[in-house]
Amino acid sequence: MERKETIVPQPQEREEKITGKKASGAMASSDAKPKSISRAKKWSEEIENLYRFQQAGYRDEIEYKQVKQVSMVDRWPETGYVKKLQRRDNTFYYYNKQRECEDKEVHKVKIYAY
Repeated sequence: MERKETIVPQPQEREEKITGKKASGAMASSDAKPKSISRAKKWSEEIENLYRFQQAGYRDEIEYKQVKQVSMVDRWPETGYVKKLQRRDNTFYYYNKQRECEDKEVHKVKIYAY
């Protein structure tokens, strides 16, 4: 007696058949929602970059890359700070090489934990 194998399509295959698009693991992980939020207490280079992303209307670099579908963010080679960001309305924000987040603005920066 011969046995026939039944193949059960995986969720990714089902989505591909329904939508015609292949679901990638990278896209699923980029849809991550933050688990917690805290406020910055002291300035650092990380806080500087978060300040720039949040001025442009994004939580952080992860959300910016997800929304704008870019792999890299323009940065100043000397300092590593964000150089240019595109807002959701396609307007560009250009930033200086030097620090822009003043001490009085530091407490406004949100730090998201994933």
